[in-house]
Amino acid sequence: MLQISIFEICTMETHFTLKIMFYHISSVFIIWFCLLGQTAISQGTISSEEERFRVVFYNVENLFDVYDDTLKRDNEFTPEGMRHWNNKKFYTKLNQIYRIVISIGEWDPPAVVGLCEIENRFVLNKLVYDTPLKNIDYKIVHQESPDRRGIDVGLLYRPDKMQPVSHQAILIRFPFDTASRTRDILYVKSLVNEKDTVHFYVNHWPSKYGGFMATEPKRAFVASVLKKHTDSILRVNPHANIVVMGDFNDTPGDNSVLKELDAHPDTIGLKNIDLYNLMYPLHDDWKMGTNKYQGEWSAIDQFIVSGGMVKGVTGVRISPEGAKVFRPDYLIEKDMKFMGTKPFRTYGGAKYLGGYSDHFPIYLDLEFKPSISH
Repeated sequence: MLQISIFEICTMETHFTLKIMFYHISSVFIIWFCLLGQTAISQGTISSEEERFRVVFYNVENLFDVYDDTLKRDNEFTPEGMRHWNNKKFYTKLNQIYRIVISIGEWDPPAVVGLCEIENRFVLNKLVYDTPLKNIDYKIVHQESPDRRGIDVGLLYRPDKMQPVSHQAILIRFPFDTASRTRDILYVKSLVNEKDTVHFYVNHWPSKYGGFMATEPKRAFVASVLKKHTDSILRVNPHANIVVMGDFNDTPGDNSVLKELDAHPDTIGLKNIDLYNLMYPLHDDWKMGTNKYQGEWSAIDQFIVSGGMVKGVTGVRISPEGAKVFRPDYLIEKDMKFMGTKPFRTYGGAKYLGGYSDHFPIYLDLEFKPSISH
């Protein structure tokens, strides 16, 4: 029979308490550091050249509330469901997301954060109002999607950096599968830094569940819908600033992204009205990516921008550093099955691991100069 002494129990409890204390102290320090940076900017102790407009995208992996919605297939993410999802796990995940957002921002919290795999407005409210993110004053853009599982996309923004002009849920209806439902594309037309218009699109395309070949037509169709929307903007204004972000469930070299969306893999011959995929450089790097499936890394989370932003002919341009994958040590664990490492995710099958997500976040910086046109 296994016996544990009182000393061992006290030692384990003390160790657990110290871990919790360390986590909260670290969280307070991160928030203090970011707020100190914001104060320094406002007081002029940091030059305007150092000010940033950072855009983040993150698939947070199943941010569900604990309540059963009878209109959605969310039963597994309830206390009685197969994953035994409860308030402790829910609030742990909320605080993990806040930690990532603050860490990516460094001294200046991100201006825009696109999110996918969030269940509803309620979980976004909890994220921005019930974690230390409330000190940043993030606002929310969100609309319910018809996805069967109930997962949506959403956008957080800092009102001191960006003001939405309008937003729209771009409906996806497959003509070849009228019974199927997926996430809408969230479109947000915005004024940034009070002078330039930027068109943001937040995406979460259909997964490969059921097989790549069987599901590829759905992703290709979503790409065609998005392409029509971006083309309609660029026809009116060839200098339009467009930032497309999302989990595309396809790589930069797959048909849906490369052909249907026509997201160019390089800048050779790139026109203002073209789209350019900032994540294509990761396409051929088998050791890099944002997600790992059956031992293979792939960059399925991507930033795609209008050509004018790359060439620097618009009021807003992409930083020369381009897009980056955020992958600190605490988001990574050893891959015991396929070797190497993998994202430290929330669940491994039905087993709760307590990690962050099966995706790494990505981010990019925008720079500003006198505008040609809005």
